Amino acid sequence: MKASPADSEHALAVFIDFENLAMGFNGRRDRFEIGRVLERLVEKGKIVVKRAYCDWSRFGQYTGPLHEAAIELIEIPKRSATGKNSADIRLVVDAIDLAYSKDHIDTFCIVSGDSDFSPLVSKLKELGKHVIGLGLANATSNLLRDNCDEFIYYEDLAKPAPAVVPAVADSVPEQKRKMFALLLDSLLALRRENKEVIYSSMVKDTMKRKKPSFNEGYYGYETFSELLEDAQKQGLLEIEKSKSSGTYVVTRFGNEPKSPERKPREANGREEPRSGRSRGSRGGRGRGEGRGEGRGEVRRERVEKPRPIEADDSEEIPDVPTYRPRLAAPPADVPPPLPVESAKAPPPLPVPVPVEKAPPPPRRAEPPRQAPKPPPARRVEGDGFGAGLDLD
Repeated sequence: MKASPADSEHALAVFIDFENLAMGFNGRRDRFEIGRVLERLVEKGKIVVKRAYCDWSRFGQYTGPLHEAAIELIEIPKRSATGKNSADIRLVVDAIDLAYSKDHIDTFCIVSGDSDFSPLVSKLKELGKHVIGLGLANATSNLLRDNCDEFIYYEDLAKPAPAVVPAVADSVPEQKRKMFALLLDSLLALRRENKEVIYSSMVKDTMKRKKPSFNEGYYGYETFSELLEDAQKQGLLEIEKSKSSGTYVVTRFGNEPKSPERKPREANGREEPRSGRSRGSRGGRGRGEGRGEGRGEVRRERVEKPRPIEADDSEEIPDVPTYRPRLAAPPADVPPPLPVESAKAPPPLPVPVPVEKAPPPPRRAEPPRQAPKPPPARRVEGDGFGAGLDLD
């Protein structure tokens, strides 16, 4: 049975129309940083395909960072040699090929702002793929932006994330400080992906996608659960065990507001007494207090118990009138009911007389069968010669 996308890890394929991005950066002081793009996309899932299409002879200064990010550089001839830019066509062909041949890739990311990719987005959505767009705010077509399932502006990646790292004790080593920062960054990424219940396994998978070399044993922890317990001691997060799986679930982290405390359960419709008030506040004596101490503000009235009735007191008991319901009088216009005739007993049913069945007629005696008569003997004549021969 195939796992639903909500329960399994997404597999992403990233296609970069780099010429479109480079044209959008003309006249800007900053340069395109592929690290910001991949750091944001890795929060969506595992990136399995990364390809960039461009005439790299024109943008050779970007080949180094792209190569370090393990991105496959697809060389496209010059426009003057081919008469048209074949980068868009090559990108579309590769994307459709992966959509049909690789079923495990369920998310496609188109890094471009060109409206020519809008039919590609529609076809990928028709095939049941989730499409993410990423581009510059001033160089992105509204048609492409509105057609994607999700669109990310490059300018939003440069904005600093909200501060969620609380103060850590000075005694914590610098390596652990970086590890705790990675932990809170991964928790923030899961919260950004609308994950309401954050299991410990989800946190570890996100940390390993952000930093593949992460290993809790390097920081002195035997298991990832011990790491979460230490983070809770440092006041970075709050965890509790799941009733169904028994693993840790992160309920709060960073500077998130604490969930409101649950009210104490009520017993027999009454609230539990406060911790600062003793039993003596209810009118009785507190534990370890004197007879005269611990009197409460509310006094209880003394209820006298009923005295048992004795035989001599029977005359003093007044007669208690019995309650008899009063029937309403019928209205005047309603005629009185007719008298009910005495019911007569129905006549007894006749007793059926048993009919004697006539005896069956006697069977006629059959005449005795006679034995068949033997055939008459044949006459044999003979005079000596030929005696005993049958002349017939």
